[in-house]
Amino acid sequence: MSRFLTTLLATGAGSPHGMTTGEPRTPVRQYWPEIHQSARQAAGALTEAGIGRGSAVGVLAGEPATIAPAAQAVWLVGGSVTMLHQPTARTDLALWAKETVGVLTMIGAKLVLLGAPFEALASVLSRHGIPCRLLTDLDREPVTPDPDVAGEDDTALLQLTSGSTAEPKAVRITHRNLHSNIGAMVQAARLDTDTDVMVSWLPLFHDMGMVGFLTIPMAVGIELVSVTPTDFLGRPILWAELISRHHGTVTAAPNFAYAVLARQLARADEGSLDLSTLRFALNGAEPIDPAAVNAFTTAGARFGLRPEAVVCAYGMAETALGVSFAPIDTGLQVDEIDAVELEEHRRAVPAGDGPARRFPLLGPPLAGIEVRVVGDDGAVLGEREVGVLQLRGESVTPGYLTVAGPVATQDADGWLDTGDEGYLTDGAVVVCGRRKDVIIMGGRNIYPTDIERAASEADGVRAGNAVAVRLEADADRHRESFLVAVESRLATEPEAVQGIAKDVTSRVVSAVGVRPAEVVVLRPGSLPKTPSGKLRRAATRALLAARS
Repeated sequence: MSRFLTTLLATGAGSPHGMTTGEPRTPVRQYWPEIHQSARQAAGALTEAGIGRGSAVGVLAGEPATIAPAAQAVWLVGGSVTMLHQPTARTDLALWAKETVGVLTMIGAKLVLLGAPFEALASVLSRHGIPCRLLTDLDREPVTPDPDVAGEDDTALLQLTSGSTAEPKAVRITHRNLHSNIGAMVQAARLDTDTDVMVSWLPLFHDMGMVGFLTIPMAVGIELVSVTPTDFLGRPILWAELISRHHGTVTAAPNFAYAVLARQLARADEGSLDLSTLRFALNGAEPIDPAAVNAFTTAGARFGLRPEAVVCAYGMAETALGVSFAPIDTGLQVDEIDAVELEEHRRAVPAGDGPARRFPLLGPPLAGIEVRVVGDDGAVLGEREVGVLQLRGESVTPGYLTVAGPVATQDADGWLDTGDEGYLTDGAVVVCGRRKDVIIMGGRNIYPTDIERAASEADGVRAGNAVAVRLEADADRHRESFLVAVESRLATEPEAVQGIAKDVTSRVVSAVGVRPAEVVVLRPGSLPKTPSGKLRRAATRALLAARS
């Protein structure tokens, strides 16, 4: 029996709450029991189509109102959901189709469910032998819900990762993983089904959106206001307007989005918004910049935003979503440590008078998750010793699906290697950066985020659009180095480019004491990003290599 399905069915049977979609044009509110009824009817159509326990189903749709019952329908028949990456107006459809077929083959998909605005892609997928059904064509005799249709170790979600190569990979999230992580996040965020209102624009093909701001409210019965990423990107202030209009209490986004909203709030008219109801604004999915958080809370203070509302968090698809949340009502807490001790001795010693590095405290592990730090020799490290973070617990995925077949994620003792470097202090998790991205120069371990934040401050550089890329030592380069790629609207003006490169170099040297091998200035929109808006270093390295 699936505990996740048991919870979902209880909400579907009688929750007084629901989901509002269609903002800001034509808002429509549906109760969770109404969505559940639609899901039962769609599940009847899936059963007719031979979809049942263990079947993998891809979903390609843009509207939360159609995605919610579609995902629930797949779970009601015991199948697994894979949210497919969505093509944009600039996407090469032939390449998208090739990559999507690769994903669907890898997961063994039996069906793809298509909804607005992607219905026209049915013909593209059909040409590749992929069976499709339109979400508007799933109204059949409703199934009778049964939590025994799936077991705890059956797959519920196959979350596609944003890798840097053409080889797809999916994290296998079981019903056990989902139930455990949802319960732990509800507890840590103190979610209240009677009073909380969740507001989101996050993409539902990313774990923060799909698990955090669709699956959680739909499963436990919390009021939700959901729009699309396109709505937010087209008019970022909409995010704050929805919180104000619907008295939103809970929201989340990657760091870059808070930086964007801060600039919007700084220009908003006095008294035009009310952000006083917001109590939990989770910042995660990418490195957290304290300056961006402070800019957001400062700009929001005019509208009643409490700085304590910001919750710094650590998460990943490999745990369904959450790993650790900072305690509620503490706001941004930063650990300032000695840069030399970190870079040369891999110790997080509190800063003195010398150069320092600042890292947000990401709180204690969520209930049911253990975190430890391991050195290069495999030894478990102590307090404030920097190494690789490893996780263990009910939320942790048992493995990946890859083109070469299933790959286990846990060692013999159940530990997952996250690939993230960090340390523990007073029970709180601190993440320094990805191990594969660390730049080693002169015996120092330099984290790209320090370089990127310095580069982003240069005149002419688009805020948050700077990437530091490690360059391996080779015949032409006797030691490891790095280059910095930035975006600028002045990228087509040679004199401006020279000035930007000089300014970036100066700021990077001042910040970390080393000089980049090169500074590359690109046009806006050039740097590769994940679906959640996170910059992709490995893909940037490949992009720059192709240009040379």
